[in-house]
Amino acid sequence: MAFYELTPAQQEDFPRCMQILQSGRDFQRQQGFVQWPDNFPDADVVARDISSGFGFVLKADGIIAAYCYLGLEGDPSYPEIKGAWRYDEPYVVLHRVAISPEFRGKGLTGKLFSLVEEFAKKRNRFVLRIDTAEPNARMQHVVEKAGFAYCGTVIQGGGLRLAYDKKI
Repeated sequence: MAFYELTPAQQEDFPRCMQILQSGRDFQRQQGFVQWPDNFPDADVVARDISSGFGFVLKADGIIAAYCYLGLEGDPSYPEIKGAWRYDEPYVVLHRVAISPEFRGKGLTGKLFSLVEEFAKKRNRFVLRIDTAEPNARMQHVVEKAGFAYCGTVIQGGGLRLAYDKKI
């Protein structure tokens, strides 16, 4: 059984984080949609994530298996939801969730969400929010399986996104 840990990404993790995000972008295209255009998330965004302490890696037995952004400052597009959030309290937002190809299909996203819940609780946040593109049926399935509920739509990066939240 593997040992998993969620840790802030370090500068030396940057190339691996970019590789995982690029493989996520490629995987989206293989499924027939574009959620992340070629210029996003780019090197500047990921470097800023890491330097600000909001870029995180999920390690499986010490190997970086996933990357994500965990924000504590809210999301500027979320107040403009068409629909309604179920919980009006401080939250952790998940963005840029990507799993390395060699770890896909092994339930790693569920493990990631579980560790994000622990992260949130330690920071006295008991709500998680996430969004995904409408054609991204795989991510919709994963977030719903993890207990998130659909709340409406937001505009994120110029595109319509399905928005979800979860009370922990």
